[in-house]
Amino acid sequence: MARTLAGKTLFISGGSRGIGLAIALRAAKDGANVALLAKTDQPHPKLEGTVHTAAAEIDAAGGTGLAIVGDVRDEDSVQEAIDKAVDRFGGIDVVVNNASAINLSKTVDLPMKRFDLMNQINVRGTFLVTKTALPHLQKSDNGHVLTLSPPLNFAPHWLGGNVAYMMAKYAMTLCAIGIAEEQREHGVASNALWPRTTIATAAVNNLLGGAEMMAASRTPEIMADAAYAILTREAGEYTGHTAIDDEVLAEEGVTDLEQYSVTPGTTNFAPDLFLDA
Repeated sequence: MARTLAGKTLFISGGSRGIGLAIALRAAKDGANVALLAKTDQPHPKLEGTVHTAAAEIDAAGGTGLAIVGDVRDEDSVQEAIDKAVDRFGGIDVVVNNASAINLSKTVDLPMKRFDLMNQINVRGTFLVTKTALPHLQKSDNGHVLTLSPPLNFAPHWLGGNVAYMMAKYAMTLCAIGIAEEQREHGVASNALWPRTTIATAAVNNLLGGAEMMAASRTPEIMADAAYAILTREAGEYTGHTAIDDEVLAEEGVTDLEQYSVTPGTTNFAPDLFLDA
């Protein structure tokens, strides 16, 4: 198959900024259609961009963007968003489950409303978006689901590190692996993708470590290029994987990752959660 997303339609959850937007912009370079489902309708003082500015960036990059304000937790909202994407572009070829919530509080300190939020967005949202898009993905000639979640690392220090967040993220990966097997007969691929290092996003800046961790991170473009590599592979030949960004790029012959460094020349990157050295 041609390694391109030209003419393909991507449906990305939570794509207003960060990794989701980077994946969208990489696809837009090929002339892809990108439907973005996100809640950020109006500017937020701590968050860059909205779903509308993201769609405009997609247009400027050479693709066709569709901004959809909605909530991945709500069944009617997701169905309406999928319908809008299909009505506009004629189908869906790729789903990227990017929407996610994070809270690293220890168990006794975590309010249940935060536990519920992580599970509603990460688990329910991933399952619901995938489920609703599947009838359309099955009609694609190279249907892909890509879920941004980690490999299942059952080392005790990861299981006990941040129990609620671990449960929510591992459930996303279980969904990705399960969908891969369930949809194999329909020719729809499903994979998970996770970064080796922290990625310079709003979550890292606002919640995890501020400027110091941002400086020790890689840019969202490394995840975008890894996602692109996966999404342009034959669905029937690459499915059921829990992939790491630098390993995917190495398979593509890309081993010099300096272009993705927030701080040029650094070798002291902050490792991401759930990955052992």
